[in-house]
Formats: sequence, structure tokens, C-alpha cells
Amino acid sequence: MAALTPGSSSSALHHNFQRSISHSYTSIMVKESKVTTTTCTRKSRRLSFSSMPATLNIRCAATKPAKTPAEEDWSIKRAKLLEKRVRSVDAKEAFRLQKENNFVILDVRPEAEFNEAHPPGAVNVQIYRLIKEWTAWDIARRAAFAFFGIFQGTEENPEFLQTVESKIDKNAKIIVACSSGGTMKPTQNLPEGQQSRSLIAAYVLVLNGYTNVYHLEGGLYTWYKEGLPTVSEE
Repeated sequence: MAALTPGSSSSALHHNFQRSISHSYTSIMVKESKVTTTTCTRKSRRLSFSSMPATLNIRCAATKPAKTPAEEDWSIKRAKLLEKRVRSVDAKEAFRLQKENNFVILDVRPEAEFNEAHPPGAVNVQIYRLIKEWTAWDIARRAAFAFFGIFQGTEENPEFLQTVESKIDKNAKIIVACSSGGTMKPTQNLPEGQQSRSLIAAYVLVLNGYTNVYHLEGGLYTWYKEGLPTVSEE
């Protein structure tokens, strides 16, 4: 069974699930199409052409929704983040900027994680939330998460941007943070760095008019490791 460690990227695992589910349901859709087409062909032998529908639409309830900006390939996100000059800062620098320059720390982790511990003054808007709907596609995603031992699967929060805009002005100086942080820096093993929830959120923000977006390198894991101040909502 797969498990998320403090430094692992949940978004990478999330995209692996999406690809796995998409592949499975592509096969199902093909099978359903063949069955439906065969049925209609048999019926046509008994019906006149004038009674047949003008078009035949075959739909599958488990079809994956259209791709959102957050689901773009990491290479596209990274290029845009670099173009918009999104700068990464370490935990100590983030703490200094928050304290001395009125930077807002935007914590995009799930609400439960935020409530356990977070930097003082941080604003929480989760970029992913627990899967809420019960369409065939959502049930399939829950099953995929459960297969890997994760029984509370997540989905992109469709209200993320709207909620951020209600709490943070577009001219504000923002440091986006999640658990692991990810990185845009290339390494030998990761020539394009590693995406994370905070980098996905930063990408969504710069696409929608936020101009002073920073990113917490190493995530809140390093914030705690450095012994920087935290508060709890419990």
C-alpha cells in the first residue's frame, strides 16, 4: 500500500490515479459503445429509416471531466511560473517576509491539516478537498485511492480561486505553502524539479491576475523542522 510521507508529493500521486482511472474507463467506454451500437443496429432491422434518430450520442457517466488549469502538464506550469518570476523562498526567509514586509502565507493544505498546526496569521484555502460528489467518475476515483490504501481521496477544489479572491487582494504579497513544497529547481533526477500543491496553487494564482506570488521551498515540513512559530485551531 502507498502512503504519503511528510516530504512526498500528493499531487504527483493524484495525477497517477487520474491516469490509471482514465485508462480503465477508456476501455469501459469502448465496450459500452460497441454494445449500444450493436443494439441500435439490430433495432434498425425492425424500424424504418424515417423512425431512426438523426444522430446517435453514446455517453458514459464515468467520463473524465475536461482538464482544468491545475491539471496541465507540470512542464507547462513550470514554464509559466518562471515567466511570471515566481520566486521560491526558504522557511526562515518566509518568516522574515511575513513579519517585516506584510507577506501573507497562503496555506493550501486540507483544513484538517491546517487546524493541527500552521504559521501564525496564515490563511487557509485548500487546493484539494475530499471527494464530495457521487457520480460514476467520483466513485471510480474513490476506488482508485482505496486500492492504494487511501480511503479519503481528494479532488481539486472548484471554489479555490473564488475563496482566495474573497480573502486576499490581488496586489497582496503572497507566499504559497503546502506540506512538501516541491521545487522548480532542476536536479539530476528531476530535470524539471517537482510539482506540489503549493506550486499548482501558485500557477492558478498567476493565471488569474495575482502579481506578487512566492513559493515556500521545502514546504511547511521545513517550517516545523526549523522550529519556527506555529499555532493550532484545536
